[in-house]
Amino acid sequence: MVKASNDDFAWQQLFAALDSSDTALQAQIRRSLVTAIEGRYLSPGARLPSSRRLSEILNVARNTVVFAYERLVDEGYLVSHERSGVFVAAEGVIGDRSAPSAEGALDWPSRFAVRPSTLQHIVKPRNWQSFPYPFLFGQFDPALFPTASWRESAAAASSVSSINDWAGDLIDEDDPELLTQLRAQVLPRRGVWAAEDEAMITIGAQQALYLVTRLLVGSGDRVAVEDPGYPDTRNMVALAGGVARPMPVDALGVDPGVDFDGCRIAFVTPGHQCPTTAVMPLRRRRALLAAARRRDVIVVEDDYDADLTADSSRVPPLKSLDTDGRVIYVGSLSKAVAPGLRLGYLVAPAPVISELRVLRRVMLRHPPSNNQRAMATFVALGHYRGHLARLAATLDERSAIIDAELTTALPGFSLGRGAGSSSFWISGPPGFDARSAAIRAQAAGVLIEPGDVFFANPEDGRSYFRLGFSSIRTDRIREGLARLGRAIA
Repeated sequence: MVKASNDDFAWQQLFAALDSSDTALQAQIRRSLVTAIEGRYLSPGARLPSSRRLSEILNVARNTVVFAYERLVDEGYLVSHERSGVFVAAEGVIGDRSAPSAEGALDWPSRFAVRPSTLQHIVKPRNWQSFPYPFLFGQFDPALFPTASWRESAAAASSVSSINDWAGDLIDEDDPELLTQLRAQVLPRRGVWAAEDEAMITIGAQQALYLVTRLLVGSGDRVAVEDPGYPDTRNMVALAGGVARPMPVDALGVDPGVDFDGCRIAFVTPGHQCPTTAVMPLRRRRALLAAARRRDVIVVEDDYDADLTADSSRVPPLKSLDTDGRVIYVGSLSKAVAPGLRLGYLVAPAPVISELRVLRRVMLRHPPSNNQRAMATFVALGHYRGHLARLAATLDERSAIIDAELTTALPGFSLGRGAGSSSFWISGPPGFDARSAAIRAQAAGVLIEPGDVFFANPEDGRSYFRLGFSSIRTDRIREGLARLGRAIA
């Protein structure tokens, strides 16, 4: 705990995370001080260095420190006494930092109704951005983020009139501007049309899938899922008490001869099958819908990578071919922009959307409406479509490099990539263990995703791995593949 102002080293440590290359130095100083005060590393009444002295310690302009101090005085974190200095305000956090006693501690595991931690799921290093060669799917390359366009959209969403529109509790509604842009610009690009009461916004496609599962899957219900397929779909079914029934997948997606085995609902990824990236051809999509109609099966279509497909190669989604309203359509607005924005959507018949809105309200009411309004503005100004075109061009460039280099780096391996997908699905020769290879590759700074997690029986996927390229810089791909080849060899 820092108590004195004459310990320069202590103050340097307190501000060790200060990034002098960032223009927001004042905000960084305030953030460091607030964190220290709230965490009680700075005790109430502690005297801070003078603005002149702290500016010397941090090698920043004195005015930067002065303004930071003034703001924190206004916020009540600091107090300034004339001719005495600046001090931490006396009012602090109630209680102390001591840990609870182990004596009489609850046996928490025995109280759990479910154990989500035991489920098989995709695992990626939390510090993946510190690796030089992250071949990961669905992650974020900062160089591709449309910074200027998003700032313009966020600024517009922060005007007084916009704030008055979105700052209130929407309860179970969504920002009407975003729904308008979704229905007018985003969905028609995929051949999907929705009335006002047939669409809703979610916290990413993940929440959309969870909501649908919670609404439609009951204890003991059979649910058809792709094998290999998205592991969290199986997990959601399991948590709902359902029984997942694997649907075989081949080079063109789900087998059209599937009989659904008494299932009430089926989850599919026809646009780019997860994880194989196979694009289901139109004839097979029609056959799948016909089979669902015969068996009276509800189809949930996760069109997660659709917007990266070139216009000339698009195949209509199942939802656009659905004539009897049995397809629930799930998509993402943020996956192509920045996954951290967490904005997805659902399109379904009005009675389904009505129930899903109530279910979402019970969980979290509605997604943050400021993000909704910023995204609505981003789409309305044409930034979304322009960003998708630039992103698709960049990903095409990256996939071409991988196509050209991978057979040399990994001789004897087979690779597949559906048009417009942002990943490759790769299988090794007999005896290849992708999980062991991933460990060796990680030691060389290369991240790949072992494929066993996508299979109902992990042993069936032992020789497969996924190679994403949305998160790795273009200029690092060749060296990354070379390192991967050496690690695997």
